This record gives sequence, C-alpha cells and structure tokens, in this order.
Amino acid sequence: MLVLDTVNQYYGQSHTLRDLSLDIPTGECTVIMGRNGVGKTTLLQSIMGINPLASGRIMLDGQPIQGHSVEARPTLGLGYVPQGRQIFPLLSVQENLDIGLPMRPRGQRQIPSYIFELFPVLKDMLARRGGDLSGGQQQQLAIARALVIDPKVLLLDEPTEGIQPNVVAEIAGIIQKLNKDMGMTVVLVEQKLPFARKLADRFCILDRGQTVAQGPMEALTGDQVKAYLTV
Repeated sequence: MLVLDTVNQYYGQSHTLRDLSLDIPTGECTVIMGRNGVGKTTLLQSIMGINPLASGRIMLDGQPIQGHSVEARPTLGLGYVPQGRQIFPLLSVQENLDIGLPMRPRGQRQIPSYIFELFPVLKDMLARRGGDLSGGQQQQLAIARALVIDPKVLLLDEPTEGIQPNVVAEIAGIIQKLNKDMGMTVVLVEQKLPFARKLADRFCILDRGQTVAQGPMEALTGDQVKAYLTV
C-alpha cells in the first residue's frame, strides 16, 4: 500500500530522517513510536509533501508520489490529521468539513453520511464555530475533516494529545471502526503505549530519524520499550 524507500530529509543542517524505509500494509494499523524529536511528525509531513525529500521514494499503490504537490496528495487518497488538530477556529464546523469537498470527484462533493454516524456530536454543532468546541470535539472535527475525502490511508499525529480520557476511548473506537470494519489503512503516531497496543497491528520505532525496530505489535519487547520509549 504505502512504502517509504531510503527516505532522507533535512531541516537546514539537521538530518531529520536517515535512510528510513518502511512498509505500511494495506488494511492494517501501523503505529509510529519513539521519544520526542526523533522524526515521527516529520515522517508524516514527508508523506503528505509538507517536507520535501532530499532523497528516497514514497510509493502509494506502487506509484511514486514524491513529485506530487501537497495539494494533490489528498486526491491520491491520503488523509492527514496533524498534531494539535489545526482546525480553522473562526469557521463553522460545516465550513471546516466543506474544505475537503473539492478533493472529491465531481458529482460526489457532499460529506459522506458515515462521518455523522461516527461523530454524531458534530451533526448537532454544524453552525458552531470550530474554536468554540472543546478539545475533544475539535479532535473529532479534525478527524472528520480528513475523512471527507474518503481516504485510502489515514495519517493521525498524536490524536490523544491533550484529550480527556472518555474522548480518548471514543477516538479509539472510531479508529478501530475505520480500520477493522471499513478496511481503511491507518498510520498512527502515538506516545501512549496502551492506546497503541489496543489499536495497532504493527509497530515501527524511530530513533534519531532511523527505524530501529519494527514488526507485529505483539512482538514489541520490554527491552525495546525501555531502550527507545521510556522517558
């Protein structure tokens, strides 16, 4: 489905991704883990084209996408929920959702009905400004906005950050429905190990911009957690 092949990326003189290679299997949930500053967000931004690659390839369904612009990548089937949500606070919930409609094929530019089945609270708040929503509601809006395009791959960057526990449980359930029931491929950047274990089929641990461990989620060892994840 999604393949990164010896990807390198820099911020100025800082080498942030180093010959990073990763296979994201179709229909599975892959969690990207590691301490702060190891390149997790940079990895997702590189997939979305926000950060241009210095070298390497990113393939989606066997086709290279690194030559496509940021604006074009959603049309290829990539949905992105950035860290910190980044909704438009002065726009209504409806207007935030409508932003993705031009990425859909002509004649299909309406919000998919399943979005309001997943997020019924948003249906009751369509006229409310995004900035007036709670943090958990804003996170749900950010995920719903990414789903408007009906992505093949959903990229989620720290979706539980700053969210109250009951909403974290709701978001976990939604991600499970998207992945297990609807077959959507999910790439999840997550610091909370219990949340990752609950959702992920596979894991990839980054350290200093490199892949240092990956495999089935049940194969993650205590030594790997201690070496690369504990603070």
